[in-house]
Amino acid sequence: MGKYRELTDAQVQSFLDKGYLVVENCLDLELASQWIDGTYKRLGYDKADPSTWAKEIIWMDHSVQRPIKEIAPRAWNAILDVTGGEERLETKVMGLPSGHFTTIDSSIWTDAFIVNFHRGADKEWIPPSPEAGGWHKDGSYFKHFLDSREQSLLTIVCWSDMKHQGGATYIAPDSVRLVARHLAAHPEGVPPGEFDFQNIISQCTQFEEVTGKAGDFIIIHPFMLHASSNNKLRVPRFMSNPPVVLKEPMSLNRENPDDFSLLERATLHYLGLERLDFQPTAPREGAWWYV
Repeated sequence: MGKYRELTDAQVQSFLDKGYLVVENCLDLELASQWIDGTYKRLGYDKADPSTWAKEIIWMDHSVQRPIKEIAPRAWNAILDVTGGEERLETKVMGLPSGHFTTIDSSIWTDAFIVNFHRGADKEWIPPSPEAGGWHKDGSYFKHFLDSREQSLLTIVCWSDMKHQGGATYIAPDSVRLVARHLAAHPEGVPPGEFDFQNIISQCTQFEEVTGKAGDFIIIHPFMLHASSNNKLRVPRFMSNPPVVLKEPMSLNRENPDDFSLLERATLHYLGLERLDFQPTAPREGAWWYV
């Protein structure tokens, strides 16, 4: 496994066995503090006065952005390790149907935080389980194929601590195998609204609450079902889910097995295969670059 820039053997094995890996303490915490303070100012909230935190949870637009390699070089190297290198990542500006433009740049992080101030604080805390509800796979804007590039990784940047019962993300590690097999059985693709997440999660037996310290970075396989949880602690939790988009769909049938990315290796691993000549039987659609 010496070909990896950042990942240890244990982290690689975690991605293959559990569908996720953690890179600890890889973010500039001074920058994180500055961006968090800026978020309070943008919201008009007093950081020291919880009575001003009017909304339970907020999905912020971004106001600043920086290259990952500058503010979190170890996280950037980990992304490259999982996806197979910078040349496989999408970085471009594209037009939207609305006439506006958007940047699909897998190499930047922004202050587009998901801030959970106290969502569900007054409700009973339910541990990670099917009963927690809200289980899903990301990617509401495109038809899903086994090799889809649009949501190639699910990532979590911990800009603040993510504590037990503090609004951390729930994951179901054994869902990755179930989703992989489902997509392999449907080469025509699966529209996002046609996944039976309740049926999938009911077959799972592995559940985890993903906690972490400020500065931690979690890379999760895109087939992982996950869900949000209540913030019983009422301590603001700042996190983000930066997109990682590939230039081309995954290749699950490379001639030289050494050319498989860790993401491709893991996908084949969860299918119990060494390679697969996957061919979509219907057009890719839904994402704006297919419009």
